[in-house]
Amino acid sequence: MDIDTVRTAASDEAAGRRREQRGWYFYDWACSVYSTSVLTVFLGPYLTSVAKKAADADGYVHPLGIPVSAGSFFAYSVSLSVIVAVLVMPLVGAAADRSGRKKPLLGVAAYAGAAATACMFFLGGDRYLLGGALLVVANAAQSVAMMLYNSYLPQIAPPEERDAVSSRGWAFGYAAGSLVLVANLVLYLAHDSFGVSESAAVRICLASAGLWWGGFTVIPLLRLRDRPAVVREATAPGLRQLAATVRDMRRHPLTLAFLLAYLVYNDGIQTVISQASVYGSEELGLSQATLIGAVLLVQVLAVAGALGMGRLARAYGAKRTILGSLVAWTLTLGAGYFLPAGAPVAFFLLASAIGLVLGGSQALSRSLFSHLVPPGKEAEYFSAYEMSDRGMSWLGPLLFGLTYQLTGSYRDAIVSLVAFFVIGFLLLARVPVRRAIGEAGNPVPEKI
Repeated sequence: MDIDTVRTAASDEAAGRRREQRGWYFYDWACSVYSTSVLTVFLGPYLTSVAKKAADADGYVHPLGIPVSAGSFFAYSVSLSVIVAVLVMPLVGAAADRSGRKKPLLGVAAYAGAAATACMFFLGGDRYLLGGALLVVANAAQSVAMMLYNSYLPQIAPPEERDAVSSRGWAFGYAAGSLVLVANLVLYLAHDSFGVSESAAVRICLASAGLWWGGFTVIPLLRLRDRPAVVREATAPGLRQLAATVRDMRRHPLTLAFLLAYLVYNDGIQTVISQASVYGSEELGLSQATLIGAVLLVQVLAVAGALGMGRLARAYGAKRTILGSLVAWTLTLGAGYFLPAGAPVAFFLLASAIGLVLGGSQALSRSLFSHLVPPGKEAEYFSAYEMSDRGMSWLGPLLFGLTYQLTGSYRDAIVSLVAFFVIGFLLLARVPVRRAIGEAGNPVPEKI
């Protein structure tokens, strides 16, 4: 084979890889509006208000006969969704790795989540149970789809490109979230001009996120491609497959150590994302318009933060950059405890701090973990990774809900999350990532 043929083949391979990477970015563009508009902004306060309409004189609703504070119903629903995800993700991840057919599974999960989100249009009156059920379905589907999406990263980007590719994916997602939030803000603030009630405007915003999610998912499904399976073993039923995945991960204790650190600190990140709007509305007395504006500010700054922290990782390594972000998260939550009620400027400053560290800490965690996954086990391992991603954590929302139920204070609930960042920092600092990458059977990048 002559040198020109080799160069042409290499050029074609690079062009194909870039085309697939661009398609991969578009799934973040598609699904991030769910995380932003639904989970972060509208659904928490709206579902809480729906639950309060259905509550008894003591402020409790009774799903399946269980007394639940209406103010905690949203947090508990998020926690329940992860139980469903824990059972489903390892099974789907193992099936994807063993069959090599990730793309059809990605499509099924994405459209299940998009459909559940679109059906949130029907959450009128006191239908809190319907809202909780749709939230559980949408969050579980989102978790499965994101697990499959993340598992493509080691296949579409060589080690030296992964921090940059992962950061661009997050930036795409935050850019889409910003764009849709602007449209949501226009509709919500001017709902009378559009001839709809405030409740109807919120439900339209919820449903539109599902339509956006489903519409743009077409692009990655067209551009991503499946690879031949490395191994073809039968998958076990839900809990047995989860146990099998955990047993396999025990053969890579350093990978497991990183994952434990990630599960702890990302539980805190995701709980802040999912409960911040409830904190702002219920404890600080801020208007829905102020909350949307703050989240829009987070989205805009997160684009710059994801790309900027990607550059920091090239200079200082992903691990050090993530550790720095965890210090920033701890300081930000501490400041959040002292925010005065009815002070939107202070809330905007807090949102700015969150935006600057949010995208980068998530993007670099994803790319760093991709180096620690044994070849051929991408989807299976990312199923464990995804258990604490995109608002699917269970311990953080549970702690948040229980703290509120016991103290009656959302300030105490929000500051309780500091523990996740402190413990996560200590656990991550102890992980020798270069040795972990080598023991996973992957090449060690020059800067990590």
